[in-house]
Amino acid sequence: MPPPLRAEVLAPHAAAPETPPVVVVGAGPAGIRAVNELLRRDPRCPIVLYGDEPWEPYQRVQLTALMLGETDLNAIVNKPSLPRGHRVIQHYHCRVLAIDRENRRVRDAADRWQPYSRLILATGSRPHVPSIRGIDRAGVYTFRNLDDVQRLLARRARSRRLVVLGGGLLGLEAAHALRRAHTEVWLVHHSSRLMNRQLDDEASERLAAHVRGLGIRLILDNSVREVLGDEHVAAVRLRDGTTIDCDTLVLATGIQPNLELGFAAGLSVGRGIRADDSLRTTDPDIYAIGECAEHRGRVYGLVAPGLEQAAIAAHNALGGRARYAGSPSATQLKVLGLPVFSAGRVGEEENPAEIRTVVHRGERGGYRLLALRRGRLVGVISVGDWPDLPRVREALLRHRRVWPWQRSAFHRRGVIWSAPAALGVVDWPATAVVCQCAAVTRATLGRAVAEGRQTVESLSAHTGAGQVCGSCRPLLAELVGATAQAEPPPGRLSLLGAAVAALVVVAALLFVAEIPAADTVQGGWRPQLLWLDGFWKQVSGYTLLGLGVLASPLSLRKRWKRFTLGSYPWWRVAHAALGALAVATLIVHTGLSLGNHLNFLLISGFLALTALGACAGAAIALERAPNRRTRQLRALSGYGHVALLWPLPTLLGFHILSVYYF
Repeated sequence: MPPPLRAEVLAPHAAAPETPPVVVVGAGPAGIRAVNELLRRDPRCPIVLYGDEPWEPYQRVQLTALMLGETDLNAIVNKPSLPRGHRVIQHYHCRVLAIDRENRRVRDAADRWQPYSRLILATGSRPHVPSIRGIDRAGVYTFRNLDDVQRLLARRARSRRLVVLGGGLLGLEAAHALRRAHTEVWLVHHSSRLMNRQLDDEASERLAAHVRGLGIRLILDNSVREVLGDEHVAAVRLRDGTTIDCDTLVLATGIQPNLELGFAAGLSVGRGIRADDSLRTTDPDIYAIGECAEHRGRVYGLVAPGLEQAAIAAHNALGGRARYAGSPSATQLKVLGLPVFSAGRVGEEENPAEIRTVVHRGERGGYRLLALRRGRLVGVISVGDWPDLPRVREALLRHRRVWPWQRSAFHRRGVIWSAPAALGVVDWPATAVVCQCAAVTRATLGRAVAEGRQTVESLSAHTGAGQVCGSCRPLLAELVGATAQAEPPPGRLSLLGAAVAALVVVAALLFVAEIPAADTVQGGWRPQLLWLDGFWKQVSGYTLLGLGVLASPLSLRKRWKRFTLGSYPWWRVAHAALGALAVATLIVHTGLSLGNHLNFLLISGFLALTALGACAGAAIALERAPNRRTRQLRALSGYGHVALLWPLPTLLGFHILSVYYF
C-alpha cells in the first residue's frame, strides 16, 4: 500500500486572531466534526486543531475496507471543510502534552503554549492490551489506526497462521480483513457467543455459522493465557491448555479512553473524562467528546455518538445552550455479505425480566428480534437483509410503541408495518436521524435539498451524510427523488369516477327514504317487484354475490407474484367499478331498506366496506405528490376495507340460510 501524504501544518488565510481561539485536541471523526460545526455556526471562528497522528485526518471505520482493497486512501480522507477566509490552524503529528487551566492554554510537543477561549478534548482511545505473558513478543499487533493497517498489510503477505483475540465487532472485522487464501485465521473469544454485548444466543449462533463457513476457525468460551516463542510469536496457549501454532497474534480486545491529559489537568475522570449534559467537564471552559468522554457513567466506543456530541459541544462552545441526553448504541457489520445489526437494550448485560422479545425466523436463515419494554421498542437485532431497517432504527430512537397486532405480524412475516403504511424518508419526522454515522437529521437533509442539492453526491458532500459506511445513501437517493412530482396512476380518472359513484350510491342507501310499496299489485309490472318478489330478489341477490366474487381477484393480483395478467392499476379500476355496481345492485335488492337485525348488520358492513374502499380509491386517484397525509388516508382506508371484508362471508351465510330455511 503506498504511504499516504504526510500531514503538514496548515496556516489560515488571515492573520492570527487577536482573541484566543477555540482549541480542538484530536483530529479523529469527533474532532473534525467539532471543527466543521464551529465553522458552520461562525465561518470566521478562530480555531486551532491538533492531531497526534502523522497523517491527514481519515475515517477510522473505513480501515477494514482499506485492508480489503474495497477503497483507497483518498476515499477515507476526512479533512475539515474550510470556508474561504477561514481562521483555522491545523497541527498534525503534534501531541498536546499539558493543559494549563489557570492561564487557559495548552502546551504541545513543539514546546509551544497555545491560549484558548474554549478547549474541546477529542483525544479518542487506544487499543486495550491485556496482561498476558509474552504479549510483548514480535508478531503481536493491534488493529486500531492507519499505522496498524500498514503493519498488518505488510505482515499479512508473510503470515501462514494468524490468531485474532476478541470476537467483538473489531475482532470480526480484523478476521475478515486478514483472511486470505493462503492464510489460516483463528478467532478466539472469551465469551460463549460472538458479539456478546450486541447479540443474543441465537443471533450469535447464526453469525458464528456464517463465519465458520468463510473458513475462519472459531474457539469460543476461551482466551489466550500465554504467547509462546523466543523473540517472535510461535504459538499461543489457551486457558484450557490448548496450544495453537501461529506466527501472528492480532489483539482486538477493546479500547481504553485517552484520559491522561484530562487527569493530569485535574479534571474529574472515571472510565473517561467526565462530562455533563452540555458536554462540559468539571472546568466550564473545557469540553470532552467522543471516545475519551464519559457521559452519565457511559463511554461510547462508536463513531455516531461522538459525532452527535461534537455538534452539541461546538454549539455550546460558541455560547449556545444544547443538551446531550445520550445515544442508542448501534452496531452495523457486514461479514462477506451477511448484514448484522444491533442497537439498544440487547446483549448479555441486559436484565431479561424487564424486556419482552418478539422474534422472527426467516426461511433463508434470517433472524430478527424486537426488544420491548412496556410495549415500546428499546432494542433491535437483525441478522440478514431487512429493507425496513432504516425505519426500525428511527422507531427505536423514538421508543415508539409496537401494538399487539404489529407484534403478531412481525412474528409471522418479519415486518412491523404493512407496505401501504410504510412511509418514505421524506415523511420521517424532522428530528429523525437519517445518517447514523454522521448524525445527520431529516431536517438538515431537507434544508439542503431545498437549497438546491439535487443529487446524492452534492447532498452527501454538503451534509456529510453517507460518507462513512454508506448504508444511508439509498435513503438520500429516495429523498432527492421525492422532490419530483409522482406520475399519476394509469386510469386515474376512471378510478376517481368509480369511487365517486360508489360513494353516491352508498349515500343514497343511507340518507334516501325507503321506497314505499304500492297499494295494489294490479295494473301490470311494478318496480317494487324487484325487491318484493322472491324470484327477482334471488336474481339480484345472486348478481350481487357474483359481483363480489368477480371483485375478489384484485387481492390475488396484488399479492401473488406469479399472477401477472394485466396491469395492476387497471385491475384496481375494475375492482372499484364492480364495487360501485354491487352497491347499485344492492338498491335493487333492498329498495333502499337497510332491514333489521341480521340483515341490518350485513348491509351496514357491506356499505362501510364499500365506502372505505371508495375513499382509498379516491385518495390514490387524487394523489399527485405522495405526502404523509395522503399515505395515511390510503393506509387507514385500506386497512378498514380489508378488516370489514372478513365478517361478510359469515353474515352472508347466515342470511342465505335464514332465507331458505324460513
